[in-house]
Amino acid sequence: MSQSKLACPATLIEEVKTVADCSIADFPKRMEPGNVLMCPPTYFTVESVQNPFMDGKVGTVDQALAQKQWHDLKDVYTKLGCEVKTVEPVEGLEDMVFAANQVLPGIDENGHPFVLLGEMRHEKRRLEVPWYRQWFLANGYKVLTIADGLEANAPVPRFEAQGDAIWHPSRKLLWGGYGSRTDKDAYPVISKLLNVPVILLNLNDPRFYHLDTCFCAINEDSVMIFEGAFDHAGLELIKHFFKNVISVSEKEALNFALNAVPINGNVILQKGSAKIIADLKSHGFTPIEVDTSEFMKSGGSVFCMKMMVY
Repeated sequence: MSQSKLACPATLIEEVKTVADCSIADFPKRMEPGNVLMCPPTYFTVESVQNPFMDGKVGTVDQALAQKQWHDLKDVYTKLGCEVKTVEPVEGLEDMVFAANQVLPGIDENGHPFVLLGEMRHEKRRLEVPWYRQWFLANGYKVLTIADGLEANAPVPRFEAQGDAIWHPSRKLLWGGYGSRTDKDAYPVISKLLNVPVILLNLNDPRFYHLDTCFCAINEDSVMIFEGAFDHAGLELIKHFFKNVISVSEKEALNFALNAVPINGNVILQKGSAKIIADLKSHGFTPIEVDTSEFMKSGGSVFCMKMMVY
């Protein structure tokens, strides 16, 4: 099937029947970023409850252990050949360490990198976005906003960037989660702004409040998911476009096994999920276990703590 059969290059996909004759090979290729952006956890703590994982964790962060875990994760990226860049933390913005949420990065048809700024659900997290915007501007990125695609004075839908919008590996196609944090209404705007199709996934379990907690695209053909986080339509779409769907148990999903980062056949993930470790090995991947227990107190792990950049 040709790209034109998707109706237009920028469209929303909600049901398998609209793309029944389409495979992932029908979407244009996209260059993957190879470097990593992180934010040191200088001011990381848990100050309030914004998701179920934070309940009972206020004031419990071991700062010294958090620093060690962050540096250990940074070292893993370095050993895998990634250049690790850093954005300066800001006092009072304790969640800046979760660098996946403030922007969605991409690359245009001319090979120029861009970021689409997030529109965070919680007010304090909205304060993080200008600091990330400043970093990306200084590093040669074009900066886009949701408002760029709206009429003047129109309400701006919430959008939690790469926490909910995840590129299909090596393809110009977005998987877009919505529900707890991101508004469904954000995706028609994003599809038009970026000129890419978006596959919509309704997240129906508040424990899996971001797509990156229940969906990990390892490569073009393989994905790990927790099936209970999705409705029937979403599961059909995932199973249609990925040849290998690796299902993760609820227990291991709640251990943040899916908040993982794939790099060249390696999968970096939170330690302690024996079944998915075995499954990854059986599919030819190399799991790399790390400890992010202090950051899990705030509802984040490996994927949340980085942004892949060009």
